[in-house]
Amino acid sequence: MEHELMELQKHISAERILVQDLTTGVCRELEEWTRADGNIDESQQELQITEPQDPFPNEIDNHEMIFLEKIDVLLAEHKVEEAVEALDAEERDSPELKGSSDTSLAEASSYRTAFLKRKEMLENQLVKITEQPSVGITELKKALSGLIKLGKGPLAHQCLLKSYGCCLQKSFEVYLPSSSVCPKVFPATISRLVFSAISSTAKDSGLIFGDNPVYINRVVQWAEWQIESFVRLVKENAPPSETISALRAASVCTQSSLSYCSMLESQGLILSKLLLVLLRPYIEEVLELNFRRARKMLFDLEEIDESLPMSPQFVSQLSAFTASSDNVLVDSGMRFMLIVEDVLEQLTPMVVLHFGGNVLTRISHLFDKYLDVLIRALPGPSDDDNLTELKEAIPFRVETDSEQLALLGIAFTVMDELLPTTVRNVWDPNKSEEPENQNAVPNLSFTPELKDWRRHLQHSFDKLRDHFCRQYVLTFIYSREGKTRLNGKIYLSENGEDLYWDSDPLPSLPFQALFAKLQQLATVAGDVLLGKEKLQKILLARLTETVLMWLSDEQEFWGVFEDESSPVQPLGLHQLILDMHFTVEIARFAGYPCRHAQQIASAIITRAIRTFSGRGMDQQSALPADEWFGETAKSAINKLLLGGSGSETSDIDEEHIILNDDVVSDSGDSGSSLSTVESFESFASASMGELESPHFTDQEG
Repeated sequence: MEHELMELQKHISAERILVQDLTTGVCRELEEWTRADGNIDESQQELQITEPQDPFPNEIDNHEMIFLEKIDVLLAEHKVEEAVEALDAEERDSPELKGSSDTSLAEASSYRTAFLKRKEMLENQLVKITEQPSVGITELKKALSGLIKLGKGPLAHQCLLKSYGCCLQKSFEVYLPSSSVCPKVFPATISRLVFSAISSTAKDSGLIFGDNPVYINRVVQWAEWQIESFVRLVKENAPPSETISALRAASVCTQSSLSYCSMLESQGLILSKLLLVLLRPYIEEVLELNFRRARKMLFDLEEIDESLPMSPQFVSQLSAFTASSDNVLVDSGMRFMLIVEDVLEQLTPMVVLHFGGNVLTRISHLFDKYLDVLIRALPGPSDDDNLTELKEAIPFRVETDSEQLALLGIAFTVMDELLPTTVRNVWDPNKSEEPENQNAVPNLSFTPELKDWRRHLQHSFDKLRDHFCRQYVLTFIYSREGKTRLNGKIYLSENGEDLYWDSDPLPSLPFQALFAKLQQLATVAGDVLLGKEKLQKILLARLTETVLMWLSDEQEFWGVFEDESSPVQPLGLHQLILDMHFTVEIARFAGYPCRHAQQIASAIITRAIRTFSGRGMDQQSALPADEWFGETAKSAINKLLLGGSGSETSDIDEEHIILNDDVVSDSGDSGSSLSTVESFESFASASMGELESPHFTDQEG
């Protein structure tokens, strides 16, 4: 009814205009008749002059009236295409409509005004067509073409952008209810809608308006505004940022939107930088809150029980430690890996590409927290007692050698095998043996980050390893009463009970006890750390180094030699040098890396010779040949292994070999991390300065 009423109104308007034109014509005729009552001759002469010209203006007036009536009819019938063609043709054929005419100004203004009025009415009709929600793409293009023909190009382009924007908003309204039902799929759906609209708008703009830079810039500005609205919409309808669903939704959003951005680059639209700028704060917030949640799960140790889900990917590596330790310890390693795996499974390739470094850093921090828990589980206090997360009681403690080695084995397995494999599967899911595999190319840029990450993991594990070695060595060195077994006084007594110096000398009793304890630990390690020979060698080599480092830094030990009231004897210096050679030979004999131990032993020997020389002892006559110490140390190891008949080596004082679990705190920090070197290295020459002293020669143990 409304449509019909509008048509009737327009028809009445057209009829009114026709009646007005007829009335104007009649009035003009009456005026001419009135003027004709004057001079007949003049009137006849005027008629003779005007008679041939009268038909032309009348024909013009009739054409204008017919044209305007035709336009009114077309507008009433909404035949906009025909109306556009008629107006365009009339404007080309009528000079007066272009602003130049030979007719009177009044007549030209009257017709031009009527023409422009109808032209404006047609423009409004075309704009309304573009604003209709149900308008099809064909109708939209026809309406926009009509506006362009009418000289309204900017208005047509604005209508194009507005039409696509309205359609996009209506699509959002349709899919918004699904954001709570399918939170992980919703961002991808919205992303597809947004970038499809941007692509269609850019294509249609190019087809309709050409390569006009003004219109291209408007499309870019419109696309940027739509992307900002898209990111805001995703944030507003995403799950809580600390949930795993939020991480998956953010990853899917990043993956889909950046993929679409790559496609749009072929159309000259570079939007990925803007998208990353808008997404980065959101992605980093979700990552931070998810890893914060992961830390809480890691420290919520009350939930660690037998119902913890066991992943087949990890069970084979960690189940080997079940027999040597409490199940809770194994479950803690499993729990850590499940938490990390759960986070990594949510990541998409684009998130890895643009935010991989951030993720690796957070995994490193989480691993540090996990190792802090393990350090607290070892005997003795940890170096860092300020961790607020660890103030509560640890639900598991490790006391025996096998339990402590199992703890180290679990941490090493996580650091060296499980974590790198899990990360590599996410960083390069399509890893191929073929070097030209195209799927791996985007991830090559992460090689430096991955290397730095692996170094950080190794450094964190070294902290745990050094803590174990330090506490283990201190347990050996100090008795239950807190007295040290490695006292410098044993090198002052020429006939002391700790010295075996005859035709076939042996190391002092404390170092024989050290050898026995390391042998015992190596046997346990062979069972607990089966298949992890690398860890066994590094661990036992580090124990040897730790003994030497303690001896090098213990001022009370050296104070005995520097005390002027204490008598020093050549035999004491011999015994000390032999003990240092013996300690290095322990590592060499077992095939452990011994370069660092050689360096520390050389420094100790250098200091001992300097100290004894300062007390007035002639080291030239006191020291045997260089090779003698090395051969004697090797011989001592063989004797100790065979039981050493004819000597007292099999009856080492229990005070020196007692094995207990008492741990004395050590506030000092350990030396530099051990580097992987060849098992058999030549002794490093001790820097003796101006003193002539034993020179270490190359020996194969």
